[in-house]
Order: sequence, then C-alpha cells, then structure tokens
Amino acid sequence: MEGENAVIRALVFDVGETLIDETRIWTRWADRLGVTRFTMLGVLGGMAALDRSFAEAFQIIRPGFDVETEQEAWKREDPDGLRVDFDAADLYPDVRPGLAALRELGYELIIAGNQPPQAHDALAAMDLPVDAIYTSDGWGVSKPDPAFFAKVVAVSGREPGELLYVGDRLDNDVFPARRAGMRTALIRRGPWGYLHAARPEAARADHVVEGFPDLVAAMRP
Repeated sequence: MEGENAVIRALVFDVGETLIDETRIWTRWADRLGVTRFTMLGVLGGMAALDRSFAEAFQIIRPGFDVETEQEAWKREDPDGLRVDFDAADLYPDVRPGLAALRELGYELIIAGNQPPQAHDALAAMDLPVDAIYTSDGWGVSKPDPAFFAKVVAVSGREPGELLYVGDRLDNDVFPARRAGMRTALIRRGPWGYLHAARPEAARADHVVEGFPDLVAAMRP
C-alpha cells in the first residue's frame, strides 16, 4: 500500500466507541422508546453483526419510527437534558491520559468523526489535549464517503501515509481510510469493535488495539 513506509506524524480519531462510551445515549433511547435496555442494546448488537446500520434498530423496535421527529419532540419536553448528546462523563477513562501520552510522544492529534453539530462543542468543552476537532455535520459529508477522508487529509496538511486513523469499525473507518492512503488502527470496543476485530479482514488494519494503552505502546518509537 502506498505510504506504508511513511513515518506517522498525526493520529486522527473517530468519536463514538473510540473516544465516547455511547452506553448512556442508547439506554436513554431505550427508556424513551419504552423497551428494556437489554432489548435496545441487543438489537444494536444484531445490527452490528449483520452489517446493517444502527438506524435500522429503531425500525425493528418501532416500525415507521421517525428519528428526527422524535428528537425534536424530546428536545421540547426536556430542553436541558442530554437526550442523544454526550458530555465528559461519557469519555472512556483511558482517553484523556492516552491522548496526553501520544502528544508527549510528539504526535499531532485530530478528532474527526460522524457526529451532529452539537458534538463539536461538547468535545471542545472537555478540553482534551488535541489539536483540532471536526464533525461530519460541519463538513457536510459523512464516513465512509471518500470525500470525508479527503477532508481529513486536507485539514491535516500532511501526506495520507503520515496519518493513522483510529476507529472501531472496518467498514466506516479502516477500509475507507486505507483507500485514502492512510494507516489505520482498529480499536476493539463497542459492539462493532468487538465483532469487527474478530473478522479475518481485521488483519488489514495496521494495528488492532484493546484501548489507548495499547495504542500508545504501538506508537512509541
């Protein structure tokens, strides 16, 4: 693969189930939909195993469900609640020290994932040791669209082979980032992360890591 001999200068991170534990978000959705939390999380796991979108989980639980309409109603009823959003309490415990360790090693650190507009401010409020934060909504393009990864390369100002994209999915993260010429790390957490790490195709990632301690160790000179 072109760029495999380049020295990695920057790491780019997905958000959900890479930096953010989405458990609270999905359990709030379960409560909102009136199903048990086990049911909600189980159906999500089924979507991951079947390579189907998490959005399809809503249709299985409640056929004809309109997510956007429900979110607007939820916002009116609970304007000050987190609802589908996250805050610092949802950050995986190893993220902040892991980012600090990577920065100490001299890497540029960028966050770029599929997220709604409010996610940028939520991440910025955490004061993480990163150099830049971008969201798909801000760019108007989402993973796995090649244009998303072209934007990642453009904002980094680096050659693709100097970037390592870190995410929890093969389809949304590893494969399209590789096609864009980047190096990749698959993080084994969240439903997609565990399932995808067990697949033979996970060997196409440069690294498969259990969490940030593993990632930091892999990035040491």
